[in-house]
Amino acid sequence: MTVTSTSTPDRDARPRAGTPAYRRTVIALVAAAVATFAQLWSVQPILPAVAHGFDTTAAQAALTVSLATGGMAGFTLVWSGLADRLGRARVITLSLLLATLLGCFAPFAGDLVLLLVLRTLQGAALGGVPAAAVAYLSEEIHPADVPRATGLYIAGNPLGGMGGRLLAGMAAEYGGWQWGVAANTLLGLVALAVFVLVLPRPHARASASRPDTGGGEGMGPRLRSALTTRGLLPLYAQALLLMGAFMTVYNLLGFRLMDEPFGLSQAVASLLFLAYTAGMVGSTAAGSMTVRWGGYTVLTLAHVLMVAALAGLTAPYLAAVIPALLVLTYGFFSAHATSSAWVGTRAVHGRTQAMAIYTLCYYLGSSLFGWMGGLVYDAVGWNGSLAFAAALTTLAGLIALRLRRLPAGPATP
Repeated sequence: MTVTSTSTPDRDARPRAGTPAYRRTVIALVAAAVATFAQLWSVQPILPAVAHGFDTTAAQAALTVSLATGGMAGFTLVWSGLADRLGRARVITLSLLLATLLGCFAPFAGDLVLLLVLRTLQGAALGGVPAAAVAYLSEEIHPADVPRATGLYIAGNPLGGMGGRLLAGMAAEYGGWQWGVAANTLLGLVALAVFVLVLPRPHARASASRPDTGGGEGMGPRLRSALTTRGLLPLYAQALLLMGAFMTVYNLLGFRLMDEPFGLSQAVASLLFLAYTAGMVGSTAAGSMTVRWGGYTVLTLAHVLMVAALAGLTAPYLAAVIPALLVLTYGFFSAHATSSAWVGTRAVHGRTQAMAIYTLCYYLGSSLFGWMGGLVYDAVGWNGSLAFAAALTTLAGLIALRLRRLPAGPATP
């Protein structure tokens, strides 16, 4: 008697690309990303309105951004421990619910100190999403399709960041900074509802096929695994250095475009955030490219694109600056999607802790190197800050050499 294929089913029953469960999972995680990054960056384009509303300086108003990102970075490890205890999906839901509730109070802040406290707490609350999302995909999606699914999730980051910034800017035109924050809180609430309603319930067969992520171990052993597993430290370095280079450019480009020889208005210069559409394309394409060529090849290509784009940004012509900015954004989000997916598949034990460390490095790079890039700009100007960003990108490429022969799959215990 001939044995049919149905008698030898695939041992890994997790959803494959193209299945309804896969599509619902990806849509839900993209919605979570939109909710997270729309609220995280909601005040960035309306900082002048915040400064005017509280009669304060631009530097003090900018703390509404930096303290939120700092809160997110600082609490990712806390959220990672909760995710191991409560489950990834529950932590994402709780994270977004707390952040949205805090967002409801923010427009009613009567002084800057209260707004800063609320923004810090909101950033800390939002840390649960990046701490758990990629780990969730790595466990719920078939391993062959994790890079593609992660790339789609990462595409939700620039979608939420760009959409939130544009929405805040438009709303603030009519009702001040309060309306800008409130509009993104409403967007976050809608996205949270999409996440809860669309995310499929985990099946027992999928749970049975998952790799062991904790083995009943405490936080210490899982954190140690996240720090000692071969290949993870170079991947963390990608988040730290490339985000620092990326934020150096985006923090300063508005000043550059409003200065000579461009002389653009604040409203027109703010449209530079539309370049984030290239990030959506890059992060989505990175998943397919990783499956085809491997993670190291995609990372190397992203490094080259970023350095070339930084050179293009030195040009005094808008016709050269715009495509260079698009290439830079495409390259950065390609690298981010590739490295974060690689962390998710590489870290078998302490996966949530590994993603938390990656997220911490990501926002530390944003805060630390973004600030240092501003110091360079004040000292030697725009081209100096571009050279600083290029140095960070080149260093990331040199560190990535350690990933050349690293398998893309899970590390063996």
